[in-house]
Amino acid sequence: LHVRSRRQRQMCIRDSSLYMALTNMDHSIRSHAGISPNLGLRVFIDPAATVIGNVTLGNDASVWPGAVIRGDMHSISIGCRTSIQDNAVLHISHASDFNPGGWPLVIGDDVIVGHGVILHGCILGSRVLVGNGAIVNDGAVIEEEVIVGAGCVVPPGKTLPGGYVYVGNPCKQLRAVTDKERQFFIYSPANYVKLKDQYLAEIGL
Repeated sequence: LHVRSRRQRQMCIRDSSLYMALTNMDHSIRSHAGISPNLGLRVFIDPAATVIGNVTLGNDASVWPGAVIRGDMHSISIGCRTSIQDNAVLHISHASDFNPGGWPLVIGDDVIVGHGVILHGCILGSRVLVGNGAIVNDGAVIEEEVIVGAGCVVPPGKTLPGGYVYVGNPCKQLRAVTDKERQFFIYSPANYVKLKDQYLAEIGL
């Protein structure tokens, strides 16, 4: 039964219509309130990760062991070639009298979300690296081509202008991004695309 369940998970990644048919049998990729995750082409979701509800994953995105992406009270959108690393937690804030619009979570293309990162109701532009253990809170906006250092805390509502490295708790601007780091914004997501393709090939997808 365990082998069959794992195989069904991986088949769901490739064929969203098949996912719909098997959703009641799969506990790592599942619907909530009648809304199912929307998976792009060649997406890899590790069987030890959890993706729930109103979540969209772009083409070639990858979600690694222990990561939780919970779109149960608002939407989560993750761009193409973006990698969500082990034990990252992605969530949102619901609409209420305190915040009528709520806070969705939006992540651009070619983003690396490091191990143990918490992203909550924020917006990340494309080509962003979020270091291990960083926390980005409700309403924060991280513009394109930004490095958020390991352990950095981005306060609610804070905007980080593009093209800089940020560190600390609360975060502060350290320096401008170098040309070599700009190249890394493209290299690292491409490397994870190759890696997730190896994982898919190992299971015959």
